[in-house]
Amino acid sequence: MSKSSNGYIHANVLPKGEQSSDDVPMDEFTATVADKWQGTTADKNNMIMLGRSQVLRVSISRFTLNLDLLDRISLRSTVQRNFSFISILGFSAVLICTWELIFANLLFALTDGGTGGLFWGFTVTVFASIFIYLSVAEMASMSPTAGGQYHWVSEFAPASCQKYLSYISGWLLAMGWQGAVVGLSFVAGTIIQGLITLQNPTYEPQQWHGTLLVIAVVLFCIIFNTSLAKKLPLIEGFILLLHVIGLFAIVIPLWVLAPRNTASVALFQFSNGGNWPSMGVAYMVGLLTALSSMMGFDCSVHMSEEIKDASNTLPRAMMWGVALNAILGYIVIFTLCFTITDPAALLDSPTGFPFIQLFFNVTKSYTGTHIMSVIIVINIVSAVISEIATASRQIWSFARDDGFPFSGFLKQVSPGWNIPLNAVSVSFIFGVAIALINLGSSVALNAIVSLTMSSLLSSYMLSISCIFLKRLRGEPLPLAGFSLGRWGIAINLIALCFLTTFFIFCFFPTALPVEASTMNWNITMFGGITVFATVWYIVRGHKKYRPPVNIQNRGL
Repeated sequence: MSKSSNGYIHANVLPKGEQSSDDVPMDEFTATVADKWQGTTADKNNMIMLGRSQVLRVSISRFTLNLDLLDRISLRSTVQRNFSFISILGFSAVLICTWELIFANLLFALTDGGTGGLFWGFTVTVFASIFIYLSVAEMASMSPTAGGQYHWVSEFAPASCQKYLSYISGWLLAMGWQGAVVGLSFVAGTIIQGLITLQNPTYEPQQWHGTLLVIAVVLFCIIFNTSLAKKLPLIEGFILLLHVIGLFAIVIPLWVLAPRNTASVALFQFSNGGNWPSMGVAYMVGLLTALSSMMGFDCSVHMSEEIKDASNTLPRAMMWGVALNAILGYIVIFTLCFTITDPAALLDSPTGFPFIQLFFNVTKSYTGTHIMSVIIVINIVSAVISEIATASRQIWSFARDDGFPFSGFLKQVSPGWNIPLNAVSVSFIFGVAIALINLGSSVALNAIVSLTMSSLLSSYMLSISCIFLKRLRGEPLPLAGFSLGRWGIAINLIALCFLTTFFIFCFFPTALPVEASTMNWNITMFGGITVFATVWYIVRGHKKYRPPVNIQNRGL
């Protein structure tokens, strides 16, 4: 750890066995951290095992020492442990915003799959999520670190390839979460434009309108993540209530006022509006709508160094988050399947969002429609707040292992702040830059945003494959408070089967025939990031990057 002339604290560590020629005994300086921010005894032991230490609000005496010495100390975690079970449950449940995204992405579900595809697609997604996140939760219990998947790949992959695979995982995760920030901001902005269109049919949405709305959402969420960072856990608990109560404020009017489908129509009527060769392919493409609404529960993993008793709290909160959002998702799914009696009319809505048209058709009220829709917008903006927190922690964690260019800047933490401020600022710069791209080409914007799903799926596949391989080889695994035990191989295998299938279909376009404006450019972005990261790894990354496994102290 070092303090630079600009007042920043750097969190650095040298690879094992590398020492300075001017080493000074530890008692030559004093580093103090308020005990309340260091978490439980288990948290402290985990940080030692991971080669990290809690150093927020460090006061170091004898700064007259050679400060380069402090770079050799493994004081790496510079954030507070102020998330409890309820607050981190709220954080993940709100960030995933399952039922809100089901409403927002209803257009794609009705195009490919219909109401039957929506119900059965969500059912498959929930079933798959149980196995995927059981696997993730176990690894989080073994190594509760903000690095998440790239750390686990480094720890569990074969030694011959762990460094490269970990490096690629870190890049994909960082880019994926940054894309998620812009993607949700764009959804919130375009819903607002849809409401304006509903109220004023003469309004013509312009790309620069959407760009300004995206920038406004990102800026608001950045301010929230900096000025109110200390209050984030408390606020997440409040937003969790809105996440639950807001759902019923929307579905109850639909239950009371909307006409009904029969069960056979609601649950077994499929559509192939995308002109796919078969209904099966249409169903699989439409299933991605349900998948996106349950994707990303690793978000809480990247906050693990801010969670009290993380090795036990994190896996429980993750699985309870999956259960809560699945229940809320089913409530919305059943509501939509039984109340959408004319899908074609909703798909032709001038608002661009079938759910806005549904609300208006049912309530016959502009005010009612606006209120119901604003609840969704508020919850989506709340999710962006959490996504920025997740994205910044992922960047900061990878930067402290020197995974990025300019890692020295990205891993800085300013004394007095409870967050990696420079990493948070990257989310703002990235968000504004991508939003400005929308001025020239909405296709380019969609291409960047689409990277989120493929990057998260690939990170799950890599990390779960590595621990699955260790199990097959009979190699010992770290102790975990949340262990899959003898069921680990089966659960990991089922998770990988689902992930592989989802990964293939996430590159499919929504409909045929394909044009430049309707093409799913996800494959281009995914391939581009992978190639760029690989080239950078060959040129410079392999020299600078320090894989997490190199600094662990599992034997201690």
